[in-house]
Amino acid sequence: MISKKNIKKLKGDASHRIFYRKINKDSSSILVFAKKDKKSNLLNYDAVNRILIKNNILAPKLLNENYSKNFIEIQDFGDQTIFDLFKKKKVHQLLIFKKIIKLLRNIQIIRLRKIKNFRKNNYQIPLYESKILLDEAKLFSDWYVKKKLTKTKYQFFKKKFIKEIKKLIKKLHLKNDTFVHRDFHVSNLMITKNKIGIIDTQDALIGNRAYDLASLIDDVRFKTSTRIKQKVYKLYLSFHKKIKKNHFKNDFEIISVLRNLKIIGIFTRLALRDKKKKYLSLIPHAWKLIELRSRNNDKFKNLNDLLYTIKKVRK
Repeated sequence: MISKKNIKKLKGDASHRIFYRKINKDSSSILVFAKKDKKSNLLNYDAVNRILIKNNILAPKLLNENYSKNFIEIQDFGDQTIFDLFKKKKVHQLLIFKKIIKLLRNIQIIRLRKIKNFRKNNYQIPLYESKILLDEAKLFSDWYVKKKLTKTKYQFFKKKFIKEIKKLIKKLHLKNDTFVHRDFHVSNLMITKNKIGIIDTQDALIGNRAYDLASLIDDVRFKTSTRIKQKVYKLYLSFHKKIKKNHFKNDFEIISVLRNLKIIGIFTRLALRDKKKKYLSLIPHAWKLIELRSRNNDKFKNLNDLLYTIKKVRK
């Protein structure tokens, strides 16, 4: 039994999970509740964490589980994220980013793909197939654009939009052979015992190595200067000297644009469907990130022409 006296509800995120801190006599832990998407948010979350932990990556360990009652109990990494560190303290951001890039390098060399979950069933990290990339980008048209245009204009836009996204996906060069967190940004990186721990891992896939770097550098939640973005990008390349730079740059740009289109769709859906309107304030920055990567870039010309048609109806 969990006593209400020693638990405290924590601030939630964009998911359907509910978090509590359980205060023990000499320590604390985190209770994660999830009725919706229970398998992903509880079972898969722990399975991915187990893969990370086996590879010496700091991820929350499972302490207890009651899957039938929709919760797991995991290790408590505290409250300080890298985001908090950057916002509240005067720190040398590039030194911190160097540590993050080293962490990303260690994550990306993971070759373990399958593990037993806490129900003793095999879990295998899925492949980041082209269809998933396409479906994610379609969230932009299905939620954001749909509420901006008339039905006829929306149907016309959607058809052309899907065509252009498919073309961009076909232009990706790198193989889907790398562990991808999918939300690798400073809000999901925790300072715990002077080390960097990682959370929110349940959506991990095996995909393009440029994805998590794009997630980190073009982070919609944390604004950085173009100078910092370029330095972090070069820092990553300094650890991966064998990468074909032109191929990697191509994929980084495409993935960044696709990811931020997805984010605009997701944040709109959170506001309309789930009444979580606070994320709407981040949409203008997502647009700026799309423009940063697509402006004066020939491969995005047709997409930019299409996006211009709804530019005048943005809020």
